[in-house]
Amino acid sequence: MRLIFVHGWSVTNTDTYGQLPEALQAASSDYDLQLDLHHIHLGKYVSFHDEVTLDDIARGLHKALHDLPGNADQIQPFSCITHSTGGPVVRYWLNRFYGPENLSATPLRHLVMLAPANHGSSLAILGKQRVGRIQAWFNGVEPGQRVLDWLCLGSEGQRRLNESGLHYDYAAYNVYPFVLSGQGIDRKFYDFINNYLTEPGSDGVVRVSGANMNYRFFSVCQSDEVVRKKPYTTRLVYDEKHPVRTSPSVALRVYNQYSHSGTTMGIMRSINKEKGAAQPVVADILKCLQVESYSAYQQRAAELAALTAEAQAKARQDKTCERYAMLVFRVQDDQGNSFSKDDYDILLLGGKSYQPKGMPKSFLQDRQMNAKTSNLVFYIDVDRFHEIKDGLFGIRVIARPQQGFSYYQCAEFRSDGVSLTDIVAPNQTTYVDITLKRCVDKNVFRFARGDEKRGSFKGVKADGGEINS
Repeated sequence: MRLIFVHGWSVTNTDTYGQLPEALQAASSDYDLQLDLHHIHLGKYVSFHDEVTLDDIARGLHKALHDLPGNADQIQPFSCITHSTGGPVVRYWLNRFYGPENLSATPLRHLVMLAPANHGSSLAILGKQRVGRIQAWFNGVEPGQRVLDWLCLGSEGQRRLNESGLHYDYAAYNVYPFVLSGQGIDRKFYDFINNYLTEPGSDGVVRVSGANMNYRFFSVCQSDEVVRKKPYTTRLVYDEKHPVRTSPSVALRVYNQYSHSGTTMGIMRSINKEKGAAQPVVADILKCLQVESYSAYQQRAAELAALTAEAQAKARQDKTCERYAMLVFRVQDDQGNSFSKDDYDILLLGGKSYQPKGMPKSFLQDRQMNAKTSNLVFYIDVDRFHEIKDGLFGIRVIARPQQGFSYYQCAEFRSDGVSLTDIVAPNQTTYVDITLKRCVDKNVFRFARGDEKRGSFKGVKADGGEINS
């Protein structure tokens, strides 16, 4: 078996892989796998320069694969283990060079992602200088700006890659993806100024919901149906045939004992080659690499799901960690215009009256807005969220301006007819796309008769009624 490793961002030394390659090789024969260090290739890519993009790295990966022995004419089948943002690198490569339409041609067989930042990291918002000082992630090396932009929660790059991922049928083409991620916190990395390093439901860098490749998209559009007269508010409606689009099922395991980095708890760096498969993540990787059929993949996924449920139940019992989810809101209008951070507000609503006071206490753990896209990301305690009053959930959007020649009316989604569990699931990210109606007053353009006296129209007011076209 040819096995390649792909590290995370801003790594400058292959010692980042620690003893994991040797541990896998030493224990492989016990799992009827043939792993030889001569057939293990350790990726090393440049990501700490501002000009480098994810697309550049994916192109570099494709060339590096062709340059491996025996791959000049065609890349031979291989399996891949990634850490951190190495996961999105390989996913981007897969999407760029093969995509869901040509998945049958890919040489990739197994993709085992350790703590992948598939939906970004909450730390990225801190900026490259401060992030570079975080030992748990970049270990003193400043990340490149274009790469960091991709990593920020709510980035457009994440959204595009994950929306494309909705159309994959991995198992049908013998491609087997796995996500193995921790929710342990290594206290030695604690930063008293930055609470994200000890954020519950994360490994100190990547949230479980930010790693998981099981996710969903939910889209609503503003209609003319009035649901509230004061303030005047119309309904946000969804496609009743396809209210929620879900990704193909991908195997996931969550560990309580692993954090993102470090030699004590790190999901990759803490591995000791002498202990081999006695270490849970080593045994799990080897079992993942054994999978060679759809039925075997389903069985492995079920085993990992059971272990995840057990681990998270224990964490909840011990009151060390709950289960969380992310909501990523993107607000646009029906003319394709986006909104800046000061141009809209989102309120979550609960109960039969659909008011903010109907939401459970302390359900919202974090709120973060992407500076470039103005997408808003909520991090929520799922089990508290599901305690919502009357089991009814809503979203209110207040966009600006609310008067003038071009304006927006308040809009509101109400969940009657859609289950809460369809929209928000434990350990997952939901992308919520909201399209508002841009209202234009007809007085924005009028004609004057040619035989009328010429005069100024500077004082025209926006009171002529709404354009419907």
